[in-house]
Amino acid sequence: MSSLPEYVDGLPNICGSEAIVEDAVRRNRDRDVFLGESRVDFSRIKSAAAIALHMHQPLIPAGGPDLRTAAIISNLKYMMDNPNIGDNHNAPVFHWCYKRMGEFIPQLLDQGKEPRVMLDYSGTLLHGLRQMGLNDVFDNLRRITCESEYRRAVEWLGSAWGHPVAPSTPIQDYRLHVKAWQHHFAAIFGLEALGRVRGFSPAEMALPNHPDIAYEFVKTLRDCGYQWLLVQEHTVEQPDGRGPERKHIPHRLVCRNSEGKEAGIVAIIKAQGSDTKLVGQMQPYYEAKGLSPWELGGQSVPPLVSQIADGENGGVMMNEFPPKYLGVVWECSGSDTPLMNVTEYLEYLFAAGVREHDFPLLEPLFQKRIWDRFRPGEGADKLARVIDELHKEDSRFQVEGGSWTNNISWTRGYDALLGPMETVSALFYEKVLKRNLPTNEHRYRNALFHLLVSQTSCYRYWGQGIWVDYGREICRRAMEILNHDY
Repeated sequence: MSSLPEYVDGLPNICGSEAIVEDAVRRNRDRDVFLGESRVDFSRIKSAAAIALHMHQPLIPAGGPDLRTAAIISNLKYMMDNPNIGDNHNAPVFHWCYKRMGEFIPQLLDQGKEPRVMLDYSGTLLHGLRQMGLNDVFDNLRRITCESEYRRAVEWLGSAWGHPVAPSTPIQDYRLHVKAWQHHFAAIFGLEALGRVRGFSPAEMALPNHPDIAYEFVKTLRDCGYQWLLVQEHTVEQPDGRGPERKHIPHRLVCRNSEGKEAGIVAIIKAQGSDTKLVGQMQPYYEAKGLSPWELGGQSVPPLVSQIADGENGGVMMNEFPPKYLGVVWECSGSDTPLMNVTEYLEYLFAAGVREHDFPLLEPLFQKRIWDRFRPGEGADKLARVIDELHKEDSRFQVEGGSWTNNISWTRGYDALLGPMETVSALFYEKVLKRNLPTNEHRYRNALFHLLVSQTSCYRYWGQGIWVDYGREICRRAMEILNHDY
């Protein structure tokens, strides 16, 4: 396979070689990633644990005193340049957090242990780190991603490039984020490494629960070659409306739209809880130690306790996680409760004869209440009326989706920002997507870069002040580019 440049005309390589990227994913889709290299004796273990580290920094127009002309830089650079503001003094520790698994994994493997970790890095973080010249991060990550003696311990999770929240991001744009991340990752780590990325981690663990958006979300992931999705426990339900009961075995998330079409994907449930505290103290391992095999598809299978957390935020992750992780790897390697990565675990299940249709079914939250009044195929207008009726009867019913910040609405209260964001999205569709223009031109890449950056969740998460100003300024630049270049 040919290799892709990481930068093209000063911009990260997020588009232009779609056929090459799609071919790399397609040709590796049915190939086992970890089974031939794993050293877990799956037949004798009673349970397992999986942890994922989510890493993200937004890009902000803060590289200069004037908001309208300031360079777009990583928030991490802003922190490093302004260490006396707020928590910015943590920036050097964040830098270490982004590269430290590239130190821990080789060290543990060289000691004869079997570490495991899943990594989820946003595209904006990867671009920001490279823009800052922090090449040591990439050197460390490339070692554990690409070198044969280390890569069995590390599983990369796919992400949406700009860290957008799926429930409130236009569906055509979300697909662009997913494809841009694959493109960028392949340009950094190689097409072969991309072919080993099978799982997906949505920003803020936000899962759409509007039937039409949820369907498009899952269809996008499947079309892009993903086999499984990490979901938050309280964002899904069984078809009877109850929450998942056996949350430590894989499920199958099935989404139906208003036209009656279905899209499904394997779902791995992340349990509720204080994420950084649980991962920082390796709680999934200690919970898994108390579990025994369960019956699934006529087989006795070990449950997998899965958890994800920010890999750099908070004192627990910055300070307590490293010694706890190292200690747990020493304790659990070769035991009957090892650390495993999810794709590794699924490959063992399928090799043992378990099939995807054996997994219990899940739907996004509140789907039963919709299907009780609406038959798939009755159309979008009828669906809209049903959703409106349900919301009027119960204000807690909503189709904004759920996330691990469940107390935050990603749409209410953001009119000052959502208006410009929606305008940029509509303009990009009318001027670029609708006309099916070439993706390998600089003007396309430049417009796409600004569109994706404008949809970063942080502008809405913080909800006021300078962050809204940042978001609006990125939108202004995107509109200017679209109107000038197209």
